[in-house]
Amino acid sequence: MEVKTIKGISEEKWIKLKILSAKNKMPMGKLVENMIDAYEDHLEETWNKILYSGKILSDKEAEEIHKITKKIRKESWVRNANT
Repeated sequence: MEVKTIKGISEEKWIKLKILSAKNKMPMGKLVENMIDAYEDHLEETWNKILYSGKILSDKEAEEIHKITKKIRKESWVRNANT
């Protein structure tokens, strides 16, 4: 078995990781794998909520905001004001 290290982890977090590993009766490597999988699942779930949830604005409200921002860009001389 190859020994690996984690750079930049505080002693406090290292102890917490060891305690979690012991509480769950699993090797630390398996615990870290589970934590990474859970983190990735959470990220994917979060992005799905953002990307596939219902509209926040109606089409009319979105068009009004688009017109206002276009006007502000023109007044402020922001690039791409014509888009």
